[in-house]
Amino acid sequence: MSSIALVGNPNTGKTSLFNTLTSSYEYVGNWAGVTVEKKIGSLKNGAGKLIDLPGIYSLHPLSRDEGVATQYLIEESPEALINIVDASQLERNLLLTLQLLEYGKPTVLGLNMIDVAKARGIAVNHEVLQSRLGITVLPLIARTGKGSGQVLSVLEKASTIPQVTFRLDYGELTEEAIASIVTELKSIPGLPNLRWVALQLMEQNPVVLELLKKRMDISRLMVICDGCQNALQSSKQALTLPQWIRSVRMDYIRSLCAAAMDTTLLKPHNLTERLDSILTHRFLGLPLFIFFMYAMFKTTFDWVGGPLSDLVDGLISGPISTGASSLLHTVGASEFTHALIVDGIIGGVGGVIVFVPQIFILFLMISFLEDSGYMARVCLLMDSTMERMGLNGKAFIPFIIGFGCNVPAIMAARSIEQPKDRMLTTLLMPLMSCSARLPVYLLFAAVFFPAQQATAVLAMYVLGVVFALILCKLFSKHLFKNESSVFIIELPPYRMPQLKTLGRSTWEKGKGFLRKAGTIILAGSVIIWLMSYAGPSGLNVEMDNSFLAKFGGLIAPLLHPLGFGTWQAGSTLVPGFLAKEVVVSTMNIIYHAPDAAGLEGQISQVFTPLSSVSFMAFILLYIPCLATVGVIRKETASWKWTFFSMGYSLVLAYLVSLVIFQGGSLLGLS
Repeated sequence: MSSIALVGNPNTGKTSLFNTLTSSYEYVGNWAGVTVEKKIGSLKNGAGKLIDLPGIYSLHPLSRDEGVATQYLIEESPEALINIVDASQLERNLLLTLQLLEYGKPTVLGLNMIDVAKARGIAVNHEVLQSRLGITVLPLIARTGKGSGQVLSVLEKASTIPQVTFRLDYGELTEEAIASIVTELKSIPGLPNLRWVALQLMEQNPVVLELLKKRMDISRLMVICDGCQNALQSSKQALTLPQWIRSVRMDYIRSLCAAAMDTTLLKPHNLTERLDSILTHRFLGLPLFIFFMYAMFKTTFDWVGGPLSDLVDGLISGPISTGASSLLHTVGASEFTHALIVDGIIGGVGGVIVFVPQIFILFLMISFLEDSGYMARVCLLMDSTMERMGLNGKAFIPFIIGFGCNVPAIMAARSIEQPKDRMLTTLLMPLMSCSARLPVYLLFAAVFFPAQQATAVLAMYVLGVVFALILCKLFSKHLFKNESSVFIIELPPYRMPQLKTLGRSTWEKGKGFLRKAGTIILAGSVIIWLMSYAGPSGLNVEMDNSFLAKFGGLIAPLLHPLGFGTWQAGSTLVPGFLAKEVVVSTMNIIYHAPDAAGLEGQISQVFTPLSSVSFMAFILLYIPCLATVGVIRKETASWKWTFFSMGYSLVLAYLVSLVIFQGGSLLGLS
C-alpha cells in the first residue's frame, strides 16, 4: 500500500485537505523523539495511507518538533509527496517546495486558496508553475473540497506520478562542492537522494548533520563545505554558504512568481487588513477580545449550554434512573447491586455527563476562534503583556488549548522555539481551567450566583490566567535568568470555518471527556461509592461511619481555615488528583443526590458564597491531575521540575484560598 506524505507551511489549509482526502484517520503514537502526534489517514479511494507532517516553513528546523519532517524524509522515504501551498502567499511558500523537489520523489503541488488569491486581486497561472517546476499542479479550495477529487485521482496510482526532473543550478563553485560531497556519501547505505542530502548538509540542517555524524566521519565533508564558503567569500558572492543557497533559491522563486502571477488587479486593502485594523487595534483590540470571551461564556453557560444541560439532567434523573431501578427490581437484584448501579454508577457518572453539552459548546466556540484565524491575533495582542511577564505571545495558544485539557496543551508548547519559554509554559499550564474543573464551577455558580453564572465561571478562568502571568514573572526572573525570548507568528487570513471541519475539531477535543466518563469517572465513582458503603463496622453503614468519612476526616482540619473543613470536602480533593472530573461525581455519591437540583440543595447547606469561592479557587490551583503530571514529567524529562510543579500549585492553592476566606471574613462577607 502506498504511503504519501502531505507537506506544507502552517496555515495553508493542510489540515482541511487531509480531512477531505481521508475517510478516517488515527493518531499512532508520537514521532520519534518528540511529542507531535503522528497522524495517518486512509485515502478515500483506498489508494494508500496519507501521512500528515507538521506544518513547516523550511526543512531547516527552528524547533525540535519541526525536525520531524526532515527526519521522516530521511528515514521512511514515502512513495510520493503532496506539497500544499497558499496561492495568495506563493513566494514565501515556494521555498519549501524547492527543497522538496530537490528530494527527488514524485510530487504533486496543491495550489490552495485560489479563492483568497482571487479576492485579493492575484491571478496565478498554474500551467506556468507546472511547466517551470516539471510537476503536476492542481488548483484547490481545500476548505470547501473543490479540486480534492482531482488530487485523489492523481494519487490513485502513486507509481504513475511523474518523476521529478527539477534541478536548480547553484553556480560553479557550489556545484563542484555538491559533486564532491555526493562522491563521499556514495559509500553510506540507506540515504535518500544524495544531492538533496548534500544541499541540506551545506545549509547546516541539524537533523541531517546529526544523522551523518552517526554513520560516518563528517570531517572531510565539513572541509568541502568550508572550502566552498571561503571561495564564495573571496569572490564576494556571499558571506556564508547557507546564505548563498537561499539567495539562489529566492532569485529563482522571484522569477517564477513574476512569470506565473498577475498582480495588476492587486487590492491595496483586503478584508483581513480591514478587520485587523479594528481587532488588533492598540486600544480596542484587548477590550474586544474580553467582550468576545464574555459572549462565549454567556453562550456556553447561560443562553444555550444551561438549558441543554437541564434537559440532560432531566433525562438522567428521570427515565434513565427510574428505568434502571425498575429493571433491577424486576430481575430481583440485591440491595447492594441496586445501590451500586443507581447511586454509584448512574449517580456518579451522570452527575458529570450533565455538563457535556456546555463542554462541547465551549470546545465548538474555541474551534471557531482557531479556524477563523482570530486566535493568532490574540497571541499578537497578548505579546506585549506576556513579554513583560517573561513569555512571548506564542505561549497564549497552548494556554487557550489548556481550557480544553492541560495534557495536549503542554504538548502544544513544543512548537515554541526557545527552551526557556517551553519550560515556563509547561510549568504554568496546570493553572489553566481545563474542562474537568468546569463541572465544579458550574455546580457552585448555579447554587450561589444563579444570576451571574457566566461571570462567576469566567472569573475562575481569568484568575488562572492572572496567577499564571504573575508566577511567570517570578519564575523568569529567578529561575530562568538571562534567557532571551523571540516572538515569531504568522497571521493567517480571516476565513469562515466550515461546519464539517468545526464538527470534527470539536469532536476531537470533546471525545476525551466522554472517554474519561466511561473509564476514569466510572471507576472512580465505583471506588468512591464502595468507600461510602463500607466502614470499619461492615457494609451498608451510615455515611458518617464509612471509610470515605474516615479518610476525608484526616484532611478536614487542614482545610478548616479555608472555609470548607468537612470530611465531605476532604474526600473530594484526593480523588480529584487522579482526575478532576471525579470531584462532582464524588459529591453526588456523598450527598446521595438524585439529580442536579438535589445536589445543589445539599451544597447550599454545607457551603456559603464565600467558602464556595474559596473552594473553587482551590480546585483551580491545586495539584494537577495524574495525566498532566505524567506529561509534565515526559516533557521536562525531569522529576525535579515535575515535583516543583506539583508543590508550587498546592502551596499557591492553599494560600489563595486562605486569603479569600479569611480576608472575606474580616470584611464581613459570608
